[in-house]
Amino acid sequence: MTEPPAFRPHGAVAIAGAAGFVGRALAASLAGRRKVIGLARRPPQGFRDVEWRRCDLFSLLQVEEALRGAEQAVYLVHSMLPSAHLTQGAFQDFDLICADNFARAAARAKVRHIVYLGGLIPDEPCLSRHLSSRLEVEQTLAARGVPVTALRASIIIGPGGSSFRMFRTLVERLPVIPCPASAQSLTQPIALEDVLALLRWCLEHPAALSRSWDIGAADVMTYRKLLERTAGLLRVKRRFVGVPVIGTFGFGRWLSIVTGAPKALVAPLVESIEHSMVCRDHHLQEAAGVPGIPFDAAVRDAAAREDELGAAGQEVQPLTARPWLELYQHDVRSVQRMVLPPGRTARWAAEQYSAWLPRFFRLLLRVEVDHRCNVRFRLPLTRTPLLELEFAHERNAETSRQVFYITGGALARKTVRATGRPRLEFREVLRDGVLLVGIHDYRPTLPWPVYNCTQALIHLLVMRAFARWMSGLEPPEE
Repeated sequence: MTEPPAFRPHGAVAIAGAAGFVGRALAASLAGRRKVIGLARRPPQGFRDVEWRRCDLFSLLQVEEALRGAEQAVYLVHSMLPSAHLTQGAFQDFDLICADNFARAAARAKVRHIVYLGGLIPDEPCLSRHLSSRLEVEQTLAARGVPVTALRASIIIGPGGSSFRMFRTLVERLPVIPCPASAQSLTQPIALEDVLALLRWCLEHPAALSRSWDIGAADVMTYRKLLERTAGLLRVKRRFVGVPVIGTFGFGRWLSIVTGAPKALVAPLVESIEHSMVCRDHHLQEAAGVPGIPFDAAVRDAAAREDELGAAGQEVQPLTARPWLELYQHDVRSVQRMVLPPGRTARWAAEQYSAWLPRFFRLLLRVEVDHRCNVRFRLPLTRTPLLELEFAHERNAETSRQVFYITGGALARKTVRATGRPRLEFREVLRDGVLLVGIHDYRPTLPWPVYNCTQALIHLLVMRAFARWMSGLEPPEE
């Protein structure tokens, strides 16, 4: 296999997550040097020299449009917070869908190189949900043929960073701080300025093949020591008490209450502190000439910058604030992970689903499937459909992703969305037979209390029954 020719970047760079903590800083640092395309659900105001494009990463169609004309792309997205009024499924699966859409769209747009900022991955067999998700995203981004340079970092210290905000708030609010046994795990923080310098260096030195690098400053410490040093730097006297608790059970909810951060964000991060996250080497930083700002200097600078913003009336956005969520306040997003039998594809799964549904619902509903694989649900002895699913032939050329548009029925609200039509999709991800079945941009007609207790539960039961049925099928003959 021949390597693609090397190239020196000069074209546009698209930043997914450009409205976030690292994304805003990176866009600002690149503006004026390169054409910068910022991708965001709701583009922010006040950025010069950045071309903002509205982009919901759950919509493959919108990501394809957003990446047009980009030579390189930076992926800075996490999906731990809810992205709809009702979400069913694990954040790891939401992350996978976004990463898979980005990888597919980047390949179609002929993007030459992707830079991804993920998490340090310890050499341990059982990873936390958060770290396992970071690794899956890295693998998924590289699965469609575009070379990926992955930077793996622990805590990033900078103004507005969620991890920094949480441990700073914890230290400032509590005179006595309990520390579980997991607080003795090691971490190796890195300053935001160093992360930005390394991201820029990777864009300026694009790789021909996918590769991951650990990044971090020289300071290695326990999480308890991190809190103690932060208290000293902020000049507050705190007492740190070890508590005889193994694991992190209950600490996610407690930390959420103390800091005000959403439990959906805090819980996965807290689970990860059971792992020591330390760099294996500093080869990339040595090549880039970025040794790393010391921890104490990074904390002082980040705290001073946050205080300056507050004094100027530009308060750092609260951890709970998600202004784009109002765009999806009436939506449902439901994603279930299933095992795809060996040798099978998403197209096969979609066909099997259409054939299986009438048998599953034979006593409760009438499910009709026509010769074009369109599906209609209705009650017995009635003509009015409850739901109508149209098989999207024009979007289903690839066997690895299949889509049914939700086109009507008494249970579906008719809406026109920039992110795409309401849809049910089947997609293959990773390389070990993982199938994700998801509903996106769907707005029910039932009132939310009724929907939550009826249709939403029925959908989960159907998906779980279908997953069990698929797992019992014989593999295809060779």
